[in-house]
Amino acid sequence: MKAVELVHRRIIYSEVAFAELVLWQLPAPLAGSSHSYKYRLAYVVRGVCVLRYDNESGKGDHRHVGRRQFAYVFEGVEVLMADFQSDIERINRENRDA
Repeated sequence: MKAVELVHRRIIYSEVAFAELVLWQLPAPLAGSSHSYKYRLAYVVRGVCVLRYDNESGKGDHRHVGRRQFAYVFEGVEVLMADFQSDIERINRENRDA
């Protein structure tokens, strides 16, 4: 099996904010991950990435909030997308100009 792109889309939230979602199913897990997905979910406001979930090879699953990085426990694609959306909503509540 080759890698299969499952999602590649941009969601516009406002004139200054968008999310970009990229998700692949891989034939085998990346180093540092226990699942066979490769993903990059980014929320960009005014040209700055304020939130990103990804799983770089060797680093495993994690998320970036501003300049800080946190481990992320991957529990499935649906949970990943819900967690990402929840973080976007929280950021938008906390920063009304997003």
